[in-house]
Amino acid sequence: MRLLVTGSAGHLGEALVRTLRDVGHETVGLDRLASPHTDVVASITDRGAVRSALAGADAVLHTATLHKPHVGSHSRQEFVDTNVTGTLALLEEAVAADVGAFVQTSTTSAFGRALTPGEGAPAAWITEDVVPRPRNIYGATKVAAEDLCELVARDHGLPCVVLRTSRFFPEADDSEQVRSGYADGNAKVNELLYRRVDLADVVEAHLAAVHRAAAIGFGRYVVSATTPFTPDDLPELRTDAPAVVERLFPDQAEVYGRLGWRMFPGIDRVYDNARARRDLGWTPRYDFRHALDLLAAGEEPRSALARSVGAKGYHPEPTGPYTTR
Repeated sequence: MRLLVTGSAGHLGEALVRTLRDVGHETVGLDRLASPHTDVVASITDRGAVRSALAGADAVLHTATLHKPHVGSHSRQEFVDTNVTGTLALLEEAVAADVGAFVQTSTTSAFGRALTPGEGAPAAWITEDVVPRPRNIYGATKVAAEDLCELVARDHGLPCVVLRTSRFFPEADDSEQVRSGYADGNAKVNELLYRRVDLADVVEAHLAAVHRAAAIGFGRYVVSATTPFTPDDLPELRTDAPAVVERLFPDQAEVYGRLGWRMFPGIDRVYDNARARRDLGWTPRYDFRHALDLLAAGEEPRSALARSVGAKGYHPEPTGPYTTR
């Protein structure tokens, strides 16, 4: 199979290129930045470069984007140019090239303000049926890109799968309160309960989407580690998350105690990946139980792929908590 991966110099793009090549797929990486995993150095808005890169492609994995950390450094127009116009160019060229599957990497940030329940309300249960309420230009352009995928899928028959991925970045948290109050590993393992996914599982979701796209036609899916919670847990999670976690994982307190770690006092949303597991045949491995077992054995809770790819950063110089690139 021949695949085009956009954003190949980025965190997920590199992981996809590495994995696809390791299993024998012919893979073309496209990115504005040169890298060992980039074959075509060009913008996704460059239709000529995109057209050339798509020659003979069976599928497209579209990870190239301006991210949330770019909100403070790039204009709204730049977000529209990359995330919307660039996605449209790629979709239309994919149709012209008779590509068999298009996988769009989106984000749970698309849900925006729907992720934060009102004061006194239980934690929000987030499925694909929740209506997005974008909080910033990043979320707005990712929703627009998703809608373009649906439009092209319906009008031209291009099988498109949109994956709304939760957090998988290795950089420090964007909340000063979290950064100052919790060790980085502590915060990230906590998040596996409700809003984080390991890079290796994200890659597997993308590969599953390629194989299932033709049967699905068009679909949006939440991609996050499998939560141990149910909707019945939501009221208590908002006010006393440690009590819920201790009930579900009796060994958590001992493992965390040895590390000097703490659970978050409250959780405001829970991502449900049931539809992605069912429709894509996706089986994520790196959930909270898996991480807890590795920690108890004195091992690193992240996948080997996540550790190998490492951090990429978002800016050419230090910007807030984000590393350089």
